[in-house]
Amino acid sequence: MEIFILPLIAVILLCAPVIPAVKRAKTGKNPKKAFIANLCTFFGVMALAIIFPFGQVVSAAEAQAAVDAVISTGAGIGYLGAGLATGLSCVGAGIAVGSGSSAAIGAVAEDPKSFVKALIFVVLGEGIALYGLLISILIINGLG
Repeated sequence: MEIFILPLIAVILLCAPVIPAVKRAKTGKNPKKAFIANLCTFFGVMALAIIFPFGQVVSAAEAQAAVDAVISTGAGIGYLGAGLATGLSCVGAGIAVGSGSSAAIGAVAEDPKSFVKALIFVVLGEGIALYGLLISILIINGLG
């Protein structure tokens, strides 16, 4: 029974600031007190998590043995490569879409008929992120 009570207390503490925030929003008052109450309940939940740790289902030695059995150095480098492929391609796509969309907005403002052409250039920039995601999926499939 104790297993259900402690998480229930944590959920109640996290949901407690919602009631005063809704009441303050309905009356049109400043929600500063609700924000302070939210911070206090957050730190209360964190204190409960420190005092009553919930995650002692598996010992640290068993978890480390499971990790050592599954992941080798080669697999770790493969996961790192997959993460870098996704992350760097998304950064590149963000740069391309950022510059391409501003130019597209300017072109469409001058000539509304150029909307489709401008949209194609923005979508081509977004395709870079999709290619990076595809490469990372292929890398992860090759590991397993």
